[in-house]
Amino acid sequence: MAKPAKKLVQSANKAGELVVAQNRAASYNYHLLERMEAGIVLHGTEVKALREGKANIRDAFVDFKPSGPWLVNAHIAQYLVGGPWNHEPLGNRKLLLHKNEIHKWAGRTQSKGLTVIPLRIYFRDGIAKCEIALAQGHGKSRHAGQS
Repeated sequence: MAKPAKKLVQSANKAGELVVAQNRAASYNYHLLERMEAGIVLHGTEVKALREGKANIRDAFVDFKPSGPWLVNAHIAQYLVGGPWNHEPLGNRKLLLHKNEIHKWAGRTQSKGLTVIPLRIYFRDGIAKCEIALAQGHGKSRHAGQS
């Protein structure tokens, strides 16, 4: 009799997707207007740490610079056996989007005061992806009754 396979720490949502980090507080703190999938530029030890599920995107956001969109404040823990080739845990990571999508969302964040936040980081067919959302803050009206 064969032993049952061990369950992965990550959750598999859709076929071929392995979610490694989620921003569950995003839908509570923001009103999500649009969603989009973006690729992430990662180094080897970052990919290995993500496969172990060692990421936190709760305080992360997307910053649009002239060189393109960057994921800021996303914490990917160092890979233990990375040695001297390890990465910075809070380093900025470039997001891969089409040029027209970059211009559209960058314009909306500057003109309307919206922000872009990551919702989840996952692997689809072995490639790391980040689901980002154009979001508007709820403001103080949601917490007005609390002291």
